[in-house]
Amino acid sequence: MIVLPNKNTSKIAIKLKPNTEVLVKRGHPWVFENSILKQNKEGESGDLAVIFDSRKNKFLACGFYDPNSPIRIKILQANTPATINTEWFTNKIKEAYKKRIPLLKTNTNSYRLIYGENDGLPSLVADVYDSILVVKLYSSFWFFYLKDVLPTLIETSNAKTAVLRLSRNVQKDGNEFNLTDGQILDGVLKNEVIIFKEHGINFSANVIHGHKTGYFLDHRANRKKVGTMAKGKTVLDVFSYAGGFSIHALAGGAKEVTSLDISKPALEIAKENAKLNPFTGTHKTIAGDAFEELSKLAEANTKYDIVVIDPPSFAKSASEVDRALASYKKLTTLGLQLVNKKGTLVLASCSSRVTAEDFFNLVEDTLSKNHVEYTIKEKTMHDVDHPIGFKEGAYLKCIYVQIN
Repeated sequence: MIVLPNKNTSKIAIKLKPNTEVLVKRGHPWVFENSILKQNKEGESGDLAVIFDSRKNKFLACGFYDPNSPIRIKILQANTPATINTEWFTNKIKEAYKKRIPLLKTNTNSYRLIYGENDGLPSLVADVYDSILVVKLYSSFWFFYLKDVLPTLIETSNAKTAVLRLSRNVQKDGNEFNLTDGQILDGVLKNEVIIFKEHGINFSANVIHGHKTGYFLDHRANRKKVGTMAKGKTVLDVFSYAGGFSIHALAGGAKEVTSLDISKPALEIAKENAKLNPFTGTHKTIAGDAFEELSKLAEANTKYDIVVIDPPSFAKSASEVDRALASYKKLTTLGLQLVNKKGTLVLASCSSRVTAEDFFNLVEDTLSKNHVEYTIKEKTMHDVDHPIGFKEGAYLKCIYVQIN
């Protein structure tokens, strides 16, 4: 293991505006810059903010101070005082691991061990691909605490290699410890492309250059579900990226699967992922803009038994929500034109700004306005390794619609 930074940090005394104080007492993990009433000194990244109750002047909470973010404090501990040290971090990691045990009893060796705020460790993600641990930092304050969490993350995951990934913002801010995106923190990485299992299906992840930590683990349960529905069917996987739904469908005995994505390199990865598993169906790919390609398929009166539409986030901010809803409506309408009678339309959203209620209501409203007879077979949210610890931590929603 490389020698990790060991630098002293300070404590800052903070008092909050009354409304925010109430939210923190209830367990919300974020304090925005404009919610701070007063603090005893300027803070730096890595400092520990200790928040005091404005009336009783007693401990209310403590968290990481982040001068580079409008979310100025990320709460670690509320209501009950605690010493934030290696033992405290170790207990959090062990608690998180226990939640994942049911998943790890399946034929799966890829999972999210730490999911940021939702596991009580804000701005930290730790994903495991077979024997490779990928630690991703979304805030520079973690540079000061890597020494406290990395050994336990490695021990808990039984990883042979640990890789560091940094978000764009953290890379932009830089760090005084010369830690870099893609750096090997422990062990040896013989190949940056790792083969892992997801419910018995083989996939690959590029842990150095891939999106996020190398792959999108969150849709695992939905991919498995589509695979179990696919035997003898024709399947269209829209926004397929590296072919998650496509490969499960092929492995599940689909007659024909079409992966559609704007990225040709992603489609090449999808083809390679398919080859990691035995299948007898035909695997086709379409490279192009999803809206344009779906329109072309609809004009040609092409039909599929299962259509999966899983777009990237359409709303990064509140101002983009209306546009996102309009896009989901358009995709639902296009998807309807491509599904066979008795077929299934699977629609998903990963826009955290769009609530599950709004998304599901929009889908059903669009179905009704298109005078479609349908049955909602299921609505799903996060898999077990993506627990929801607070309202904003929920982003993934998926709906299965059978066309009658």
